[in-house]
Amino acid sequence: MNNYKYKFILVLFFIPIISMSQYETQEYELISNLDEIEIRYYPSSVMIKYIDDQNLNRGFKYLFRYISGGNDLNKKIEMTTPVHMERGDKNSSMEFVLPREFSYKNAPKPNDSKVKVYESENLFYAAISYSGYTNYDKERVMIKKIKSKLLEKNIEIIGREKVLVYNSPYKFFNRRNEIIIPIIYK
Repeated sequence: MNNYKYKFILVLFFIPIISMSQYETQEYELISNLDEIEIRYYPSSVMIKYIDDQNLNRGFKYLFRYISGGNDLNKKIEMTTPVHMERGDKNSSMEFVLPREFSYKNAPKPNDSKVKVYESENLFYAAISYSGYTNYDKERVMIKKIKSKLLEKNIEIIGREKVLVYNSPYKFFNRRNEIIIPIIYK
């Protein structure tokens, strides 16, 4: 292989890593720290959601199709971070946060009826971060840790936990994942 082919392969390897760092990230305000648990306030955001009664991973293609122009305006929309995932006993969901330029009123309507546009509520969340690739076992450990701390501090949980994934599957190092749980915080 000549030198140009090595350079080309190197560029292809780093494109996903470089481009992921340029995505808009969902805003939140850090309220306080409880050891490794953060209390955060998330203002409302416009989001798209796919609910699946079988496989959480199938949602990505539907959501990606929407931001790739599969909407009533044929508009391409920038990817943001994090991707929200919720696992349930009967169904699971995956959600993308739309860029700040969108409101519920001006967000394109999905072409696919399986994708829903909605505006999230303003809520407080307890959050815990972890690295590497997420999986069910890691998530269970983090959920147990965060719920234990909330119980210890008498903080009321008001909903189900979500897994937040900030990185492309192509990023191998310094990955960021979080578990967030909606709470009542005064």
